[in-house]
Amino acid sequence: MYNSKIIGLGKYVPDNVVTNDDLSKLMDTNDAWIQERTGIKERRWVEKGSGDTTATMGVKAAKVAIERSGLDKDDIDFIIFATLSPDMYFPGAGVQVQHALDIKTVGALDIRNQCSGFVYALSVADNFIKTGMYKNILVIGSELHSFGLDKTTRGRGVSVIFGDGAGAAILTREEDNTKGILSTHLHSEGQHAEELVLVAPGMGQRWVSDIIADNDPDDVSYFPHMNGQFVFKNAVVRFSEVIMEGLTNNNLQVDDIDMLIPHQANLRISQFIQRKFKLSDDQVFNNIQKYGNTTAASIPIALTEAWEEGKIKEGDTLVLAAFGSGFTWGSVVIKW
Repeated sequence: MYNSKIIGLGKYVPDNVVTNDDLSKLMDTNDAWIQERTGIKERRWVEKGSGDTTATMGVKAAKVAIERSGLDKDDIDFIIFATLSPDMYFPGAGVQVQHALDIKTVGALDIRNQCSGFVYALSVADNFIKTGMYKNILVIGSELHSFGLDKTTRGRGVSVIFGDGAGAAILTREEDNTKGILSTHLHSEGQHAEELVLVAPGMGQRWVSDIIADNDPDDVSYFPHMNGQFVFKNAVVRFSEVIMEGLTNNNLQVDDIDMLIPHQANLRISQFIQRKFKLSDDQVFNNIQKYGNTTAASIPIALTEAWEEGKIKEGDTLVLAAFGSGFTWGSVVIKW
C-alpha cells in the first residue's frame, strides 16, 4: 500500500473585507462584543456582481495548488469538493470544477460534512490513493456563506462568525510509508444534528410549493441556527479526543506536534485546546481573526497560509482537526 502526500496548496479569498464595525451598521453589535466571543476582527464576503461563487472560488484555489504541485491539470485523475454552500442544489460543485479546469472526464465527488468537510475529503482521497485506485487527487474546500446569512440583529449570533473563501490541495502517491498522511480519524453523533443546522430547503421538511406560497418574512428556516454554548462545549471535548486518537494511533506524544491546524470555528475553542495540550503559539496556527469561519475552506486556507509563511517544514508532524455540524469531527496526522 502507498501513502498519500500533499504536493501543492492554494487558497482564494474575496477582495471585499467586512470588519466588525461594518457589521455594527447592519445589526446591533460592536467590535468588542464580536472579538470577545469569537476572536474575529474581520472576514471576507463576496460582493454581488463580482462573479465569485463557491465553484469559481474553488477553481481559483485549485489553479494555484496545481501550479505549485508541478503537475499538469490532466495528471489529476479524481476531484473531491467539500462544501455546505454549493452553487446549485444539484449537481454538486465538483463537476463544475472538472469543466472549468477542462480536465478530462475524471470522477468528481462532493462531500457534505460542513466544518469537517475538508478532513473527511482528505480521508477519502488518502484511502483512494492508498489502495492504488487513483494517483493524483484534487481536494477542494470552498464556501460562500454571506449570501445566505440573516444580517439583522436576529441573526447576529451566527452571521458575525462566517466568511467566504476557498482552499485546495493536490495529493499524490508516496511510496515511503513514513511520510505523507499517516492516518485519518472520523466520527459523527447525529443526535445533535439540530443544534447546528440549516433546515430549508430540505425536502424532508416542507413542500417547496408551500414555502413559496407562504412567503413568510418571519420564516427563519432558511437561515443557519446554532446553539452556540452547546456546540462550544461539545467541540472542546471532541477536538481533544480526536487529536489524541490520531497521536495514539501513530505512537506519538503531544510534544511531537510541530503544527496543529484546527478548524477555524472560534478562536476561543482553539485557545482552549492550546492551553489544554500546553502548546506554544508556534505550534498552533490560527487565522480566524482575518477570515472568520469559512467552514470546509477553513483548514485548507489555514494550511496554505502556514506553508506560505514558512511555518511548515519537511519532516514536521502536522495535526489537522475539525468539529462541526452533524455533529461530525475528525483528525488527520501528517508527516510533511
